[in-house]
Amino acid sequence: MQFLGPEIVFPDPSLADAEGLLAIGGDLSVERLLLAYRMGIFPWFNEDEPILWWSPDPRFVLFPNKLKVSKSMKQVLRNSDFEVTVNREFKQVITECSRAKRNGQSGTWITNDMLEAYYQMHNMGYAKSVEVWLKSELVGGLYGIDLGNGVFCGESMFSKVSNASKVGFITFIQNTDYKLIDCQVYTSHLASLGAEDIQRKRFLKYL
Repeated sequence: MQFLGPEIVFPDPSLADAEGLLAIGGDLSVERLLLAYRMGIFPWFNEDEPILWWSPDPRFVLFPNKLKVSKSMKQVLRNSDFEVTVNREFKQVITECSRAKRNGQSGTWITNDMLEAYYQMHNMGYAKSVEVWLKSELVGGLYGIDLGNGVFCGESMFSKVSNASKVGFITFIQNTDYKLIDCQVYTSHLASLGAEDIQRKRFLKYL
């Protein structure tokens, strides 16, 4: 594990420990974040921790052509009144993600510094949001990073009503031409939609 200074560099992802922790410290400048994502590295830390940089092996990903949509979800997609948009309310989406309560987490990893950094990335065209609306109210959404290489790095999602985030995620994938969705680490929610583990070495080839 390496401690980062002011220089915008990262160690080789293969040097990450068994849990995927690669480096500590540095900053959340757009330049550093872009380098991180291009190397298959992402920040993830609690409010009371230093910045932690991760590159897990295996990597949890979704190939869009393997997306699984259950019969019940197909009915929801057909019959619900949800409206899905892209990049209409990025700031509101990431703020709602930071407020969402997660099982086993007492705080949020989307700190004020993270919020500001991703606002900047959005303004530069690298960060995207997906919004899910119900009767003009934002009820779900997700955001992530698009480096223009065919890979979308999903960061977080939130849902205020049942199925809202799933509708946003599925609709977004079905209407884009990404070759890979980076889901970072395993969740049962994304596994049910077809996400799977692949070797980090294989993941890095897609970047």
